[in-house]
Amino acid sequence: MAKVILHQGKQKRIANGHPWIYRSEVKEITGDFTPGDIVEVVDYRDKFIGKGYINPASQIMIRIMTRDPEEEINEEFFRRRIQAAWQYRQHVVRDSNACRVVFGEADFLPALIVDKFGDYLAVQTLALGIDVHKDTIVKVLQEIIQPKGIYERNDVSVRQLEGLPLTTGFIGEPFDPKVVIKENGIRFVVDLAGGQKTGYFLDQRENRLALQGLVKGCRVLDCFCHTGTFSMYAAKFGAREVLGLDIAAPALEVARVNARLNGYSDICTFKETNSFDELRAMEKAGEKFDVVILDPPAFTKSRQAVEGAIRGYKEINLRGMKLLPPGGFLITCSCSYHMKEDIFLEVVMDAGRDAGRQLRLVELRRQAKDHPMLLAMPENHYLKCVVLQVW
Repeated sequence: MAKVILHQGKQKRIANGHPWIYRSEVKEITGDFTPGDIVEVVDYRDKFIGKGYINPASQIMIRIMTRDPEEEINEEFFRRRIQAAWQYRQHVVRDSNACRVVFGEADFLPALIVDKFGDYLAVQTLALGIDVHKDTIVKVLQEIIQPKGIYERNDVSVRQLEGLPLTTGFIGEPFDPKVVIKENGIRFVVDLAGGQKTGYFLDQRENRLALQGLVKGCRVLDCFCHTGTFSMYAAKFGAREVLGLDIAAPALEVARVNARLNGYSDICTFKETNSFDELRAMEKAGEKFDVVILDPPAFTKSRQAVEGAIRGYKEINLRGMKLLPPGGFLITCSCSYHMKEDIFLEVVMDAGRDAGRQLRLVELRRQAKDHPMLLAMPENHYLKCVVLQVW
């Protein structure tokens, strides 16, 4: 096994539990290896830190798999890790037959994502070192979870940084990739082949429950509604009228199917539009809503783009606040890791000041429990959901 020696002063973050080692942190590599191989990592004093897979083509050169010098990375290793991940989900996921089974580094399986939708799984292997074990991972998943089918969603651009092709398709026997799941008594159509991420935003499941008690008898605006998940919850919890906005026509078609599926077609309507433009138009027209939901896609995927993202978040929050009467509720979200929680709250507060409104924090929420956050790895802490009363 090749040995990777770190530069002096670079070991603390990694020794404290962060699983990523950047190319710039590596002083020397001794021994032969092939990209994707497991290597041993030591500090500058030759003290063992961990074992992980290596890819010199990636900026994240090594991802730690184990801190135990005796543990081998083999089929039994994957069986233990996946079994532990599945047992954890059985503890924390309630009232849903869909969940994230494996959340990469937070489940000590770097760059592996496995989502369960009813009787089916969607799988992503996002780095070379985990992709080489894909057949073993699939075998273990079939053994432990016994799905009726598995779909590969390796169409994520981060794979190209690893020198991997973008690919999608059935692993094993084909099946209808449009699956109906149940979540908190609501049914949703999930397209494993064509939906965002692996087909559905599982990480907001618990945040959608925050609408309970806030929307009864209300007129609700759901911006960036995608397939209408927040809209369905608003209808379930007693909203009298829900308008969902999104720019993606295929997502809105699914939203309308979801409304029909749950008997909410008379309550929920959807409009294909740019949410930024529509918020401005509604403000100009004097429209008012009792509750406004803002759940946009990530406005930034890099540290360099944060400034532009701040402007985008401020704009939609300011416009959303102007559509609310005094005492109305704003549910505003950010799913970008680079938009830190404290910065996001500052942006929302600035929007309130410019809108001439006072903001009262009702709840500060994060991602669902099936997306656990590894404390040693801030990159796991990405989703913010802020519930505010606006005066």
